[in-house]
Amino acid sequence: MTTLTLPPETRRGTTALRNTATLAWRTLVQIKHNPMELMDFSIQPVMFLLLFTFVFGGQLAGSPAEYLQFALAGIIVQNMLFATMNTGVGLNTDISKGVFDRLRSLPIARFAPLAGRILADVIKQAWAIVLLLGFGMLLGFRVTTGPVEVLGAFLLLVGFAAAASWISVLVAMLVDEPDKVQIFGFVLIFPITFASSAFVRPETMPGWLQGFVRINPTSVLSDAVRGLLTGGPVAGPVTGSVLWGLALVAIFAPLSVRAFRRRV
Repeated sequence: MTTLTLPPETRRGTTALRNTATLAWRTLVQIKHNPMELMDFSIQPVMFLLLFTFVFGGQLAGSPAEYLQFALAGIIVQNMLFATMNTGVGLNTDISKGVFDRLRSLPIARFAPLAGRILADVIKQAWAIVLLLGFGMLLGFRVTTGPVEVLGAFLLLVGFAAAASWISVLVAMLVDEPDKVQIFGFVLIFPITFASSAFVRPETMPGWLQGFVRINPTSVLSDAVRGLLTGGPVAGPVTGSVLWGLALVAIFAPLSVRAFRRRV
């Protein structure tokens, strides 16, 4: 009987993937012992959804129900972008506590702790997206497209979350405290989420701001998700979102890996 022998490169790749999955599970299983870790992915998103819908809905759209139909996509995108900062905070905390020093002494792929954390947080992001969409439907949001479009919106959001996480990873490698990752996140994410089409239509903004709003990745992604869930232009926004995601990976992933190697 002939035994199939895999090339060394394939074996190393398989081992690296297994290491990544194991460390991702390590991060996820911590939720069992500290359920508060899910707050940023559960309670906070629902809180934002309720506040935006019932506080601003009547003023901005005439009724909370009409505003919810427009704004849910933007709320999901905003929450996703803020949640990417948790990746950086978790990585910086692990490095500060010496977790990476202990992992480095083990026979695992060097990048596995980094990839494992990103994978675990993307899974949490998927949970938050499903939660917001489900809770939005309980409040009256209605999907006017089909299952394929809904799945497309979900995959687009998860993919963009993974791409945007590299920004947080780079910040985590450059600063010395987890709190600084959060500060940077608020400084960056607040302007690009509110100066966008996530919550209001660009036509209502000053002319000098509309140009930035239309190319803002938050706007592009919000328009793509909105089109996939409720109808409207899809091809342009989806293509733009994919291009933005690829650009984020191309720019920030190599910088993050280089900073990671220098740091650990």
